[in-house]
Amino acid sequence: MALHLLCKDPESPNNGSPTLYYDDETDSYLLQSWKVDDPSRLGSVIVPDHETVVEFPARLLALFPTRDTMPHRSAK
Repeated sequence: MALHLLCKDPESPNNGSPTLYYDDETDSYLLQSWKVDDPSRLGSVIVPDHETVVEFPARLLALFPTRDTMPHRSAK
């Protein structure tokens, strides 16, 4: 398995997250971000025990790659 760093929030105060990765073994994405644990916010979503909810700033969406700009995807 290889995780590929796709984008990172340039405004992160410690340059750690939010960060988006691509897993080339599972053909899926991992989003490292801030865990949402506020019961009032989580009250409107159903979250199974094996899942969690994370939050990231809207500015990060502009940095998400598209299918056409992901070089490792074009080789498949």
